[in-house]
Amino acid sequence: MSGERMNEEKRPLFYAKASVETMMRRFKAEDLPPRGRFHYHQGVFLSGVYKTYQACGDERYFQYVKDWVDSCIDENGEILDCDRTQLDDLQPGILLYPLLDRTGDLRYKKALDMILPVIREFPRNAVGGFWHKHRYPDQMWLDGLYMAGPVTAEYGKRFHVPEDLDLVAQQALLMEERTKDPETGLLYHAWDCSGKVEWADPDTGLSPEFWGRSIGWVPVAVLDDLDFLPETHPARGELRRLVKELLKAVCRYQSREGRWYQVVDKGEAEGNWLETSCSCLFAAAICKAVRRGILPEEYLAYARKGYEGVVQSLEWEGEDLLVGGVCIGTGVGNYEHYINRPTSVNDLHGVGAFLIMCTECEKTF
Repeated sequence: MSGERMNEEKRPLFYAKASVETMMRRFKAEDLPPRGRFHYHQGVFLSGVYKTYQACGDERYFQYVKDWVDSCIDENGEILDCDRTQLDDLQPGILLYPLLDRTGDLRYKKALDMILPVIREFPRNAVGGFWHKHRYPDQMWLDGLYMAGPVTAEYGKRFHVPEDLDLVAQQALLMEERTKDPETGLLYHAWDCSGKVEWADPDTGLSPEFWGRSIGWVPVAVLDDLDFLPETHPARGELRRLVKELLKAVCRYQSREGRWYQVVDKGEAEGNWLETSCSCLFAAAICKAVRRGILPEEYLAYARKGYEGVVQSLEWEGEDLLVGGVCIGTGVGNYEHYINRPTSVNDLHGVGAFLIMCTECEKTF
């Protein structure tokens, strides 16, 4: 970062807007990768863009979200390229709600009416948990809670489908039950009901490591789910407990620099490295959990330190803000698998998580 920028005290919204502007210069909305496909890479990024729009009111940001969605659905509300065999391609449905509200265009409702039956009927393993993808039978991945949860919860509340709210709560609590480590309080990346896949412990079915970004999706998703669950919902207290216990566990593993590690509990292990996107998700979730009364206010110190650690890692290229140190994405594996994953700059995973953090910190600080 330039000395001038480093010495200026900037609010989180400054960084969010700089990041959105950078990405809008680099990509027309319809060209966001993977181009033409309805996929969570664009979904998480544009969720962050929409949150930035809510914080600053710049109509160009809303239009950018709308332009991408409109490039992916036809005049009848059919999604043109969506792989219905994986939860990852259903997550962008969350963007349809604000577009429906603003425009009243029933294409967005029709697209939602396609997505929700796919989620409700998604294959499940023997204990009732969603497979992550059709090609991964019996496997539950933490990431799936973000991909399918909030879009289902909002549908349930808006259109008075209480079974959708029950489904979201059931999947979150089942995921915790099957992946939580009683010693650390952290969640393993995945669980294989059959115990047959190569990464699964033959006795427990668990994957061997605590991967940062997968854990980060969980409190972010469940806190969003809670926005739609009524106060009287019988699972509400348990979901709040899940968030509280997980974030308290996560805070124990924050680095001195402020960010969290790619493999969360092995900060001192050879080859491990500080990963930006999980750090953003943890800081965002802590902020929201404090605002919702789930965590005490003293936990904001962890969120502020995480935010500052991320901001200090940023670089500039002219007017462009560079969000680096982001794992490009990964399947499930052992320690070497995670630490050997390449990193990227300004990929949609990272910028989306960064925008979610900045907008939560703006509300909180």
